[in-house]
Amino acid sequence: MLNRFCIILLCLLLLAACGEPKTTGKLQKVGLLVPETVNDQVWGTKGFKGLLKIQSKFNVEVFYKEGMNSQAVVEQAVKEFDQKGVNLIFGHGSEYAEYFNNISKDYPNIHFVSFNGDAKHKNTTSLNFKSHAMGFFGGMVAAHMSNTKKVGVLAAYEWQPEIEGFYQGAMAEDKDIKVNIEYVGNWDNKQKAIQLAGEMMNDGVDVIYPAGDGFNVPVIEQVKERGLHVIGYVSEQSDLGESTVLTSTIQQVDKLYVKVAEQFNNGKLHSGNLSYDFQDNVISLGKFSPLVSKEFINEMNRQINHYKKTGELPK
Repeated sequence: MLNRFCIILLCLLLLAACGEPKTTGKLQKVGLLVPETVNDQVWGTKGFKGLLKIQSKFNVEVFYKEGMNSQAVVEQAVKEFDQKGVNLIFGHGSEYAEYFNNISKDYPNIHFVSFNGDAKHKNTTSLNFKSHAMGFFGGMVAAHMSNTKKVGVLAAYEWQPEIEGFYQGAMAEDKDIKVNIEYVGNWDNKQKAIQLAGEMMNDGVDVIYPAGDGFNVPVIEQVKERGLHVIGYVSEQSDLGESTVLTSTIQQVDKLYVKVAEQFNNGKLHSGNLSYDFQDNVISLGKFSPLVSKEFINEMNRQINHYKKTGELPK
């Protein structure tokens, strides 16, 4: 149903653009590559929404391809995009930095944008969310709301900055809190994630941070069945249960895509690795559950505003 809706919406937006004047800047047409699907309700969906917002704001044609998970298929997709006149391509994941580094010299008229990688050429850019603070504030909420004084992080990989941030935030809120950290070793291994989450809950953990966009939705559903709580990840996930999702650590990919497209259109998009945080208004906490007191919500908002102004986290 979501796939059909997305296709219909995209078609309507494209049809609406017909006959209208095109953007007067550098932006011509935009392409999006995703490793899995745009219908995952988390990371892929947010990238797709960003693409649609670009189409709407700049009145340009947009294209997307799913299942772009190898150098060969990416090369073929870029070739097709180039033939269509695309001059800005988003690779929706860290793997695209290497793919784009390998082929960007062959397409000097295209600017390639990836996530959380290392962009090495003048027409490549990598966008990096500075997610330590995001995890920190999520950890504060988890520790404050835990009744058992046991919270858990279910991460994809050890290198995720939000994991250390969550630990530090939980400890800053409650020095007696115990933080259980487990690694799935993959963004999409739902079976292993569900198994580890079950073990955490059996061990007394009552708030879990499922920090993997490919597995966090089924983990949230599992936690909901147990009547326990989570901190949502990447997108606003309160719609999965206000009594389950205490808040969400949101990376506003769609808003960042529009920002990047605007910079490119104005000839101001820099190559290399660019970082974004709360101060750039593309990272935030989401809605708070009704279970969270207004007093604590006000304190969290105060602390976030302080961080945005000074870069200082609570101690």
